[in-house]
Amino acid sequence: MKTRIPQPLSRRAFLRGVGVTMALPWLESLPVWGDDKVKHGSSEPPVRFACLFSGNGYHSREWWAKGEGKDMTLGKVLEPLHPFREKMLFLRGLYNQEALIGGIHSCQTGNLLTGAHLAPAGEIKSGISCDQVVAERMKTQTKVPSLVLGCEPSIAAIHKNYSMIYSSHISWSSPTTPTPLELYPALAFDRLFREEVGKADKSVLDAVMEDSRGLRISVSKADQRRLDEYLASVREVEQRIERAGKAGRLQGWRPTLAKPDMARPADGIPQDIDQHMRLMCDILVLAFRTDTTRVCTLKLNNDHSSLRFPHLKVDYMIHHLLSHTDGADWLKVNRFFMQQVAYIADKLDKVHEGERTLLDNSMILFMSSMMTGNHDNQQLPVVMVGRGGNKIKTGRILNYLGKPNRKMCSLYLSLLDKMGVRLDTFGDSKERLEEI
Repeated sequence: MKTRIPQPLSRRAFLRGVGVTMALPWLESLPVWGDDKVKHGSSEPPVRFACLFSGNGYHSREWWAKGEGKDMTLGKVLEPLHPFREKMLFLRGLYNQEALIGGIHSCQTGNLLTGAHLAPAGEIKSGISCDQVVAERMKTQTKVPSLVLGCEPSIAAIHKNYSMIYSSHISWSSPTTPTPLELYPALAFDRLFREEVGKADKSVLDAVMEDSRGLRISVSKADQRRLDEYLASVREVEQRIERAGKAGRLQGWRPTLAKPDMARPADGIPQDIDQHMRLMCDILVLAFRTDTTRVCTLKLNNDHSSLRFPHLKVDYMIHHLLSHTDGADWLKVNRFFMQQVAYIADKLDKVHEGERTLLDNSMILFMSSMMTGNHDNQQLPVVMVGRGGNKIKTGRILNYLGKPNRKMCSLYLSLLDKMGVRLDTFGDSKERLEEI
């Protein structure tokens, strides 16, 4: 009788159940990352790329960094990132040439990730954004090519002969198509784990429990602990979303009658923006942790934003108008946005993938389309956390002011390289930022 030789587990393994496909986190017992063509035995985790955006710029006197490594000091806006200063790049002096046209919000945001010329009213046209270039190249390697999340609905209006669609989207899947934003945490969560979004009638974990029990007996003790921690984190987010849904929160406006006696209005802005943003941050981390996607764009608000911040006791003025002030409340709101980046960085840095952390294997790019609320975009506020699979030397300040090559698209060319996407040109640039 022949002895059956166990087949090595593949990184392309998933936990499956009725209506559910759940990708696995990094496990030492599953040595292959990437698609099925990756040579067996390679245990190098993939690089993930996230772009986070908040509109209307920052406090003029408190967006700065000095020094390097553990000795780096940060302005008050950036202080929430202090624990990650050794895994951070502060990029000064980069700008977007095409965004200088017009000096209005739409012209400064719609091409932030494309570097393309924007068409005026009567036509919508930008370019394919760098996140979607990566997503297209990697679409066979993960369940979800990219996750595009938002915390504020798009603006349907015209401002100074340009569509406000440009103020509402930074991700573009084609020159004429902004990538649809997922505003609802529950649907974003479903997209990661459900085969049919909105058709679920049981817990994700309940659906894959039998498969997970079979996996446990095939992996090491350390991987069993990782699997338990991972499943617990999925359950925790799932339960929070369920509670939020039952409370009628985070899902926009809902009618109070079981059967409305009038036509249902359009979904409104979520009531609790702090919880909305935090859930979206958790979903981003889950997406990267499970390798369900390697590309995520999170637009925390629009340029020309109407958000208010009652949890900060700053609800007397919308975000856009507040950006034209420069006082303590504006700083408080700036720090709130930066706390979302720090929260993501902290969660990623606690997940170990071999000898590195998930933050080490990620590039989290955070920026706005103007330096300050007075529409100054001669240089843009840009900071990045994560080491791109140890391909990026961090703990540094890179100052491009006065240098001939300081285009945002030059930065994107460099980051695309780290994702394994080599291009000769992107947007308005043919050069890389060699220091990256």
